Amino acid sequence: MSEQTGIEGLLRGLAPQALGAVVRRYGHFADAEDAVQEALVAAAATWPTDGVPDSPLGWLVRVASRRMADLARSSQSRRRREELAASSSPEPPDAATGRDDTLVLFFMCCHPALPPASAVALTLRALGGLTTREIAAAFLVPEATMAQRITRAKRTVAESGERFAPPSEEVHAERLALVLRVVYLVFNEGYASSGGPDLDRTDLASEAIRLGRLLHELLPDESGATGLLALMLLTEARRPARAAPDGSLVPLADQDRSRWDRALITEGISLAAAALQREPVGEYALQAAIAALHDTAPRDEDTDWERILSLYSLLERMTDSPVVRLNRAVAVAMVEGADAGLALLDELSASGPLARSHRVHAVRAHLLERKRDVEGARGEYVAAADGTDNLRERDYLTQRAAALAHPESG
Repeated sequence: MSEQTGIEGLLRGLAPQALGAVVRRYGHFADAEDAVQEALVAAAATWPTDGVPDSPLGWLVRVASRRMADLARSSQSRRRREELAASSSPEPPDAATGRDDTLVLFFMCCHPALPPASAVALTLRALGGLTTREIAAAFLVPEATMAQRITRAKRTVAESGERFAPPSEEVHAERLALVLRVVYLVFNEGYASSGGPDLDRTDLASEAIRLGRLLHELLPDESGATGLLALMLLTEARRPARAAPDGSLVPLADQDRSRWDRALITEGISLAAAALQREPVGEYALQAAIAALHDTAPRDEDTDWERILSLYSLLERMTDSPVVRLNRAVAVAMVEGADAGLALLDELSASGPLARSHRVHAVRAHLLERKRDVEGARGEYVAAADGTDNLRERDYLTQRAAALAHPESG
């Protein structure tokens, strides 16, 4: 690991602790977040040459505090902020552990008034320490667009008047699902990018796993946090085999399982088992159990599809999610035959959020191919390719269609 990479990892770990200390001291989330971002940028520029200070957290808090003092002096609300600062506990920066603050930040960034995209962006800024430019690049939008999204999100949090304090039981119960969903959205975008030239974004997936580990550390007895971390690790374990040397997509059934990360699988299975033993058993624990069944099958043909179908049936009743129904249709096809799976797909494509999804076309193409309906499968592969913005995925689907049109080249 290079020194620069090590410093970046250190800064990302310290970001929520520094932000928590500054918000606690000055009581203004939006300005504190900007100040900490400036401190992180300054650290990234100076630490590689000047060396990491003896107290890196204290350094960040001091630099951010100077920025807050500058804002207080130049702002019309100077008196209010100075009074808030004066009334705050004069706790020295190094005394802040960041543990409670980090959990508070998770819940603030996932405010129910924020749309998921804004909550994701704010979480990556406040808890991930990513810059606006990095977040914009990750989601393939202009930096100005992402800056506006983050600014609106911070304004929403500020206008809510929410105190910076550990969440009450009521708030905890209300928002935990949102917190977990935001981290999972970050991971999904990192593991299977929704658009662009690359199949995935390893940096984004790694950041989601880091946040997942942090959340599990903060909430060790929560089945949802444990299950989510297990699910991400068990999925991430397959990444080394998910792409060919030229970067093209390799579907699960064709992957070289010897390339899967056994350490992540072992850790993920242990966490999945722990999540299933805690009440209430949530959707991430069930998804992790499904991922574990895939990861422990020595070959694709050894996959225990009957157990997977049983778990998807439970998950569908729990979530009523169209994506879960799509995955269940695949499991039904593997257990009961392609026709049974196609019948479920017809229901999904008739109406609802997946009616025009390229994923429905891709699954239908696969099942029609299993039935040896070459023309039908080829048409569905073409439709699926037309519907995805990920170029690697589009190339794979186009190649499948071409192989069916010209079997001798497949």
